[in-house]
Amino acid sequence: MERVKVLCVDDEPQVLEGLALHLRRNYEVVGVTGGPAGLEALSAQGPFAVVLSDMRMPGMDGAAFLSRVRREAPDAVRMLLTGQADLQAAIAAVNEGQIFRFLTKPCPPDRLLMAFEAAVEQHRLVTAERVLLEQTLRGSIKTLTDILSMTNPMGFGRALRVRKHASELAGALGIENRWQIDVAAMLSQLGSISLPEEVVEKFYSGQELSPAEKEMVARMPVVTDGLLSNIPRLEPVREILAAQDSRFHAGQGSRKQDGEIPLGARILKIAADFDELDYRGFPVQLALDTMLGREGWYDPQLLREFVRLKGASAGRQVVREIPLHAVREGMVFAEDVRMKTGALLVARGYEVTQSFIERVRNLPRDLVNEPLRVIVEDGKGRERNETHDPVGG
Repeated sequence: MERVKVLCVDDEPQVLEGLALHLRRNYEVVGVTGGPAGLEALSAQGPFAVVLSDMRMPGMDGAAFLSRVRREAPDAVRMLLTGQADLQAAIAAVNEGQIFRFLTKPCPPDRLLMAFEAAVEQHRLVTAERVLLEQTLRGSIKTLTDILSMTNPMGFGRALRVRKHASELAGALGIENRWQIDVAAMLSQLGSISLPEEVVEKFYSGQELSPAEKEMVARMPVVTDGLLSNIPRLEPVREILAAQDSRFHAGQGSRKQDGEIPLGARILKIAADFDELDYRGFPVQLALDTMLGREGWYDPQLLREFVRLKGASAGRQVVREIPLHAVREGMVFAEDVRMKTGALLVARGYEVTQSFIERVRNLPRDLVNEPLRVIVEDGKGRERNETHDPVGG
């Protein structure tokens, strides 16, 4: 069984030797002298379950060092080793929530071992809770998007396309941790499951809605927020979705460019509006010019970057026509796929998954309008064997 790794930091080598002597039977102990060396070890030799630091060290004291540990390795349980003279500083550090426990010098071996046992158990509980929450979060999001895909293919198709546009823009902006934006995009159409089928068709195809239908559509964000309100860790996503339709600077009484609108919401607004124009048949450049003419609607810096991205990519996609039996995982539909009855099978922009292939494997081909049109970037894939039949025909 792999032993738990712990980090001990002190400016006195003999203290480190004493700590290692008592701890190494139960733990893998890494000992370093001083805060800067501790941060280096944290990066190079981590992760550590427990980090113990002396309080009084030259250059960087223990409280400052453990505060850095808290930011850089939040799952590591932090403990402070202190003398009587530093007792008030240690108590202050504990009260500020930065330290799990402090030990006073000299610390008897049995007390030291008991503290480390408690700290390791705390680390186990914290990491187990995080894993559980992450699994719950992923499972909840997947369930909701699966429901959307089954009940409203048009809304699901838009969500996929909006995520693609938003992810491209977030990537160009150098946003590293953009899971909230991706999740918000995928859930942006969730409220449409409350709309009657005929309203869904009219809304996503850009047809004129009656006052009653407009009121239904206006309630979509409320429905979405209600569905997400009991899922843990989705607060940032809900903030993005609550502001996704806000104009950046539309005059008196509007949200101004003072940081009130989350960055993710500003990105989502651009991505969704572009998709709406694109879906209505606007050429890429005309869609971009239309958005540029909407004064005050968008964050100008983000819109300039989006125009650069989409303008550079215009004309780089080739559309191929294929039969249903030639559909492969990873292909993206260039237009809606409909049954001959007119019912929508999947919306334009849908990326084929294995589950979709399984779903249509036994579907009679004479029930689907063929050929299907799929997007191939830069003409790649022209040499693919079009007689290959992954759908089972």
